[in-house]
Formats: sequence, C-alpha cells, structure tokens
Amino acid sequence: MVERQVASTGEFVEVPDKQVEDLQGKGHKGPTMQVKVYAPFKVYYEGEAYSVTAVNESGPFDILPKHRNFLCMLLPCDLVVETPAVTQTIKVSRALMHVKADKVTVFVDV
Repeated sequence: MVERQVASTGEFVEVPDKQVEDLQGKGHKGPTMQVKVYAPFKVYYEGEAYSVTAVNESGPFDILPKHRNFLCMLLPCDLVVETPAVTQTIKVSRALMHVKADKVTVFVDV
C-alpha cells in the first residue's frame, strides 16, 4: 500500500499497490491538469502536469487532478511539478497558489 495525504481534508489514505502499478504499467500516470508558475517578468512553467508538490503553513502537500478549489500562501520551498516529460523543481521564496477546475496557478514573488 502507498499512503497519500488528501490535501483538501488533510487525512491520510492508502492506495493499493496494484492500482499504482496498473497506472504505471500502462506507460502513464493518470490524468493531467493545467499548471502555470510565473512571476511578474518570467514564466517558470506552463503546461500539463500530473501533480504539484509544495509547502504551506500546514506542511507539505500535493495537488492532483480533480482537486477541490484551493487558495494558499506557500512557504519558502521547492515547488515540484511532475510533468509527462520530466519532473521540474522551482525554488520559491514567496508565492500564492490558486487551484480551480483542474487549473493550478502559482504567482511567484508576490
């Protein structure tokens, strides 16, 4: 079993290994969502992603497709965007994250 934390409720749930293996064995990791990470004068990432990992006052969390609407300030952390091609890490010192309808927007340096 793989344990994941549900960001919207904070509770931990177990995902059967078989379910994880089925998705990975088919050459994909499941559905994607639109992600844009940008500052006033620079776009760090814009495109599809499987997940976004960051840290807020409650601790580390993941945003996955179909996540509930969500708004938070991020603490200084490595923002990890797992894309179909690569896993991209972006160091942030101050940021605002907004999640709505499978779109994640991170405003850096706000």
